[in-house]
Amino acid sequence: MSTPFRFRARLTLGIGTLLLSPCVAFALPNCSHPSLPSNATLTTTLQTVVNAQNNGGFGLPMWATIVSREAVVCMVTRSAALGAEWPGSRVISAQKANTANAFSLPNLALSTANLYSAVQPGGSLFGLQESNPVNPAVAYAGDPELYGTVNDALVGHQVGGVNVFGGGLALYDASATLVGAIGVSGDSSCADHVIAWKVRHMLNLDHVPGGPSGDPSRPDNIVYDIIAGNSSAASGKSASGWGHPHCLPTDVNPSSLPAKQ
Repeated sequence: MSTPFRFRARLTLGIGTLLLSPCVAFALPNCSHPSLPSNATLTTTLQTVVNAQNNGGFGLPMWATIVSREAVVCMVTRSAALGAEWPGSRVISAQKANTANAFSLPNLALSTANLYSAVQPGGSLFGLQESNPVNPAVAYAGDPELYGTVNDALVGHQVGGVNVFGGGLALYDASATLVGAIGVSGDSSCADHVIAWKVRHMLNLDHVPGGPSGDPSRPDNIVYDIIAGNSSAASGKSASGWGHPHCLPTDVNPSSLPAKQ
């Protein structure tokens, strides 16, 4: 007996739904994700951290960019009046956000600081920094007077770019879902990491599941193991493979940064 058309249609629809369900379940979080801050909240938080002046570095004004898990720029801001920050750091902040998002996973966070050693000549990831170039048509579009505002031309676009020094961190919400990344730039790369770290913590987006730092409470923290006294110091290599060089004598001790939530 042949299957009635209505039943066959329902069966086909049911199978199609089953096949499509995983795609729906794993849709990437976008800029509308409720855990991501508004531009105003990001700006206020960045200013609070920068103005506290306890981040090491030179105490300079900063840029910050957040991208979604889709790698779309959600917001760009700055901590001071336009022109007070290094102009080149705007795109670098976007690169850092793109990098932390691009090379972090639901169960493994990699900060841009974690990538420094592996991309050096002879490293296992040498050449990574050339793999996803910035799109200049996006990076330098729009009115420069609007850079760092809600109308920054980067917003809503994929800028790309790979940056391999401190300042980029993946963002994990309270359910430990990877929702995107933040990039901070404008000071020493070590201070950039510290500021990004504190901003992420204040935004409650540091429910990080795991990372390479060796500190379970700070999984994707910067690692300073390219220092005198390490067995590998003579070759200038990181003992762990995840190391980042010190920037200044005033660098903040990584273990003093807030533990993940």
